[in-house]
Amino acid sequence: MKNVTTKTALFAALLSMTLGVAMPIAFAHSDESHEMHGSSEHHHSDDESDFGKPGNPTKATRTIAVDMTDAMRFGPSAITVKQGETIRFVVTNKGKVAHEMVLGTLNELKEHGEMMRMHPDMVHEDPSSVRVQPGEKKDMVWQFTQPGQFYFGCLIPGHFEAGMVGKLKVKKG
Repeated sequence: MKNVTTKTALFAALLSMTLGVAMPIAFAHSDESHEMHGSSEHHHSDDESDFGKPGNPTKATRTIAVDMTDAMRFGPSAITVKQGETIRFVVTNKGKVAHEMVLGTLNELKEHGEMMRMHPDMVHEDPSSVRVQPGEKKDMVWQFTQPGQFYFGCLIPGHFEAGMVGKLKVKKG
């Protein structure tokens, strides 16, 4: 068995190097590994994505409460913000299992969800995502710099596929 585990670990390490994805032992990753390599969606700078950048908590212009449930739903399921707005999301897990809220384009969420299925122990360490344990509440602050249709989803394996996804519209400022 040890030989199979060693081969599996070696294969995962080689695959990650081939794909250009950083995958430390616990499968935790940072902004750098969160980037979708080979995707047609490019980041504008080190911190800025296609839809914005980490927000300064002292400059939040609005707070939006988001609930997550074991029914695999977000409340609200649709959010509209204005371009340039800095939002403090107060994300509450009302369920009995861990959930997360990850911002992105639909393609980014689908691609990242596939990576999560391959590595279910992966933990997000990215300003555009927050993982919340049952009964807990966490903040995420984001500045929306680009107009368009974006999404938020829970990428824990099986959650997104069960419908745990919401729409995020950024209206032109």
